[in-house]
Parts: sequence; C-alpha cells; structure tokens
Amino acid sequence: MTAGALRALHRDRAAEDPLVVPGPWDAASARVFEEAGFATLATPSAGIAAALGHADGQTPAEEMFAAVARIVRAVSVPVTADLEDGYGLSPRELVARVLETGAVGVNLEDSVRSGGLGDPRAQADRLAQVREAAGGELFVNARTDTYLAASASGDPAADAIERGRLYVAAGADCVYPIAAPASDLPRLSAGIGAPLNFLSRPGGPSAADAGRLGATRITFGHGLLLRTLHGVADLARELRTA
Repeated sequence: MTAGALRALHRDRAAEDPLVVPGPWDAASARVFEEAGFATLATPSAGIAAALGHADGQTPAEEMFAAVARIVRAVSVPVTADLEDGYGLSPRELVARVLETGAVGVNLEDSVRSGGLGDPRAQADRLAQVREAAGGELFVNARTDTYLAASASGDPAADAIERGRLYVAAGADCVYPIAAPASDLPRLSAGIGAPLNFLSRPGGPSAADAGRLGATRITFGHGLLLRTLHGVADLARELRTA
C-alpha cells in the first residue's frame, strides 16, 4: 500500500468505523497484528525503546531506524513510523532515512528534547519541508503535545486546534493531539477539520464510540506492549510456582 492509499483509508471512514492501528514493537508482534487482519500498523517509539532496553525518548536514531526496517520487512501491510522529533535530521535526510526503512508514513511531535513545546510555526515549516521532500510518498501524522506540556493558554484543546490547523495547512495528513480526553474529541475534530488520531487507553471508549466522537484513527502508543508484559509477568509467576 502506498502513502496515497493510506490517505484514502483515513478519508473514507464511517463515523462508527475509525481506522484501528496497532503498534508493534518488534517483528514478531508485527506479524501477530498482521495475521489478525489489521490493514496497517504504526510503530510506537516508546514501545521500541522499551524493547531495545532504552528509556522513552533515549533510543539512538540508528537503532530506531533499524527497528522500523525490521518491522516493515516482517509484514506485507503498510507501516508508519513514530520518529519522535526527527532526531535533529534535516527534513530531506529524515525523509530519505524513513523511505529506506520501507515505511510509508511518519509520526513527528512538536515537543523539543530540552523540554516543553516547540514553536508551532517552526514545526509547521518543518512539516512542510518534510512533505515537500517526500513528494507525497509519506503519510504525515503531526503529533501535538499540548495535553502533555504546560498549555500556553490554559486550554490544551484550543492550543491543539491552533497548532493542528497550522500543521494541516503545512501538509500534514492527520493530527494527533496525544493524551486528549475523549470528551474533547468533538471540539478537536470540528476545530482542526482534518483526520484526527486518538490515543486509546485502558478504561477509555471503544473504537466505535471514539469514532462517533470524532476520531478517524485509533492508536495505542506503547500500551499494547505493556499489556503483553503483564501477561509475561503472569507467566513468570506461574513458572516460579510450578
């Protein structure tokens, strides 16, 4: 599947049928999700970091690109890659590295490594350069961290809408206000006016309910890895008492 086909998957969604996109952390988990019938996968940077023994946000770029490439090779469905803030690479180099992995999409956040949110216009310019360098070959998911960082206005939804509009105007295909509560989805969807990525967490709405509230795409961050590790912990306890 090409980036264009992936865009079509996001556009042609019924409200009650958002695109559910699991996040594999290695080749084995990617194969399991593909075999279950999912149409596309999205690597979570935190999940890959944990699988490689790094703290979230501390994975060296070389290791992250190598992990994404292994996942892409393991499956036949399209894969998008969470590459955090882009590791300081120029837009052209970043695009080249992503395309080398075989991924058809990229997730880029607007937090900065020194802490807090980056300038939204600078991020929009960067996204525009990524889109130009990719020539339509990458699906661009623009993550905004207004719900994680201190909100400039005291209203993280308003800040997410302002940033999201800038990012869409710059060429982003989807906006990801990570950690937004489900109750904000109608406002975010109406305000941004583009496909909206919702982070699913335990105790949250079902995919269908999130879709009816305005989500176009459902992802899980590293939540699926954490659920798997709970199962491994149960297995470990069972082995200890066998």
